[in-house]
Amino acid sequence: FENDFSLIYASKTLTLGHYDSCLLHTDFLSPQPSVNLRDLGLSDLRVGQLDELLNRLLPSLGSEDGPATSRWRTSHVSAESFFHNKHGEEIYVVGCTLSIYKIKNTLRVQNRGFKTLRKSRRVQSGYAGPAEPEGYTTTFMKGLLLRPDKAPEAESLDQVVKLKNLPGDQQDAFKSGFTEGFMKSQAFTQRTQDSLRRTRLILLVLLLVGIYGLSRTPFLSVRFRTTSGLDSQVDPVQVKSVTFEHVKGAEEAKNELQDVVEFLKNPQKFTVLGGKLPKGILLIGPPGTGKTLLARAVAGEADVPFFYASGSEFDEMFVGVGASRIRNLFKEAKANAPCVIFIDELDSVGGKRIESPMHPYSRQTINQLLAEMDGFKPNEGVIVIGATNFAEALDNALVRPGRFDMQVTVPRPDVKGRTEILNWYLQKIKVDPNVNAEIIARGTVGFTGAELENLVNQAALKAAMDGLDLVTMKELEFSKDKILMGPERKSVEIDKKNKQITAYHESGHAIVAYYTKDAMPINKATIMPRGPTLGHVSMLPENDRWSETRAQLLAQMDVSMGGRVAEELIFGDDYITTGASSDFDGATKIAKMMVTRFGMSDKLGVMTYADLTKQSPETQAAIEKEVRVLLKDSYERAKNLLKTYSDEHKTLAEALLTYETLDAKEIKLVLEGKSLDPR
Repeated sequence: FENDFSLIYASKTLTLGHYDSCLLHTDFLSPQPSVNLRDLGLSDLRVGQLDELLNRLLPSLGSEDGPATSRWRTSHVSAESFFHNKHGEEIYVVGCTLSIYKIKNTLRVQNRGFKTLRKSRRVQSGYAGPAEPEGYTTTFMKGLLLRPDKAPEAESLDQVVKLKNLPGDQQDAFKSGFTEGFMKSQAFTQRTQDSLRRTRLILLVLLLVGIYGLSRTPFLSVRFRTTSGLDSQVDPVQVKSVTFEHVKGAEEAKNELQDVVEFLKNPQKFTVLGGKLPKGILLIGPPGTGKTLLARAVAGEADVPFFYASGSEFDEMFVGVGASRIRNLFKEAKANAPCVIFIDELDSVGGKRIESPMHPYSRQTINQLLAEMDGFKPNEGVIVIGATNFAEALDNALVRPGRFDMQVTVPRPDVKGRTEILNWYLQKIKVDPNVNAEIIARGTVGFTGAELENLVNQAALKAAMDGLDLVTMKELEFSKDKILMGPERKSVEIDKKNKQITAYHESGHAIVAYYTKDAMPINKATIMPRGPTLGHVSMLPENDRWSETRAQLLAQMDVSMGGRVAEELIFGDDYITTGASSDFDGATKIAKMMVTRFGMSDKLGVMTYADLTKQSPETQAAIEKEVRVLLKDSYERAKNLLKTYSDEHKTLAEALLTYETLDAKEIKLVLEGKSLDPR
């Protein structure tokens, strides 16, 4: 059987391959269609390659009676009749010696150690349709059979082409196809990532919108409030380091609060006669006047627990949190009575109740505060001190008697109070013994305690920058001017002509102020640019003015006109400047108030005109005429005064050009004709 031959049996042909190879084709053993090498994609293989390929793919045959672990098993093939299945078939060989061979219908098939998952249709009504044949291609079969056991990994496209053993004419097509497929996969991956990113963003937005929508419901808000720790423990603060000795410049407010301290120390003294302790004290005043300091001083003097809260702490986006915090605050306060509750910026929690779509639940907080201060349940031994600088915004139910029984006004300090405050803060820095706090206090009209503290601190910083050991009056004056008019503009280069105009302008103000009887005393004159001005003359009142006379108002107008008059007299009408615009504003405002508010016009009489737009055209014309008369008379008085003291005017202007800044003593020496010490 070394060569191929044909056996003829019952008009059927049996084609056998090489004797040591496996059975490739049979017609009489199986009715299945024949498959040749071309169909398997192996037509270009030589015989030796086929043997080597089959030996590598298929294991050795082994013994039929071998162990159960054999890699082959017997498969019986049905013949045409039962006799043939039992006894086999006889084969007559033509062309050779006649022999009879018994062939049993058995085959050896490979015993595989794994199962193949087959695709099958869903069985319906107990019937399974015919299985679909699994297709295969010649290229797939060839690649599968010729695939090496362990192919080396390719690091570049050229290595892939080399491993494939592609012909030269197919390499470019392979590279083009590979590149196109890679680009398509990259584009598909990018589209997938973009879609995933958009999906995540949409889900995040929907999640946030959902959480916000759920937070608007009372149930979830309560859950947030009870689980997120918004209602923290309220602990009192023991204030012992602050007493009324630390409060300066507010004597009337301290006297009012002294009674509250007595209430807290000895309540039986007042209740024995049937009186009731006050429930609330409202401190009203501008920012920086010491309202918070007064509240701490009350707690420190009475030596009682002090509960501090800011009005903004009760405002939350969650429903009911503000009211809950009010309840917790008063609950702890009642447990520690007698005590003081201080609510700073009361207008943020006790504002007028209005319907607002932005804060639909804001009224709950103030309603709870009203109920705690004067509601159905008694509230004894707890005094509430509120502070605000916007009392007009408070709800009317909050400021009625029974809630805030006392209203204490904390105004800006007067000259005496400012002196006390300055002395208090000057004790905390190293200061020259010659410093006079009263002079600084006279020049800081309208300053609050916080602003005076800032003035002293700025002076200390200036002295440190200049390398001084002590703070002198010079540094304090520098700080005052810096706060009032801005920092010095030393980098500004002013030509000689403009500097001369500025010197005569400022000296004109100083001459009119010095020789006018009812004008305020001069403090300083300078031509150093500071802020928006090129120079200024500062004047200090001897005392705070609670009211002003007609003569004092006219004197202020005359001083304002002195600058423009000086320019006109020295340089002529063609060389007057715009530097007097702010002076005219101040003078016009004074004249208009004298006519419309103070009743100081003979023609219009003692009548006020609040809104000029509502007056008749005749009345408006009369008011304008009276204002013009007052301003014209003031201008003439200033001109006559500067003509009278023209020599002193020129001397003072030359001194300003030389020294740039002159204080009150130096101005007096110049006007008396005395020389100044060289600087």
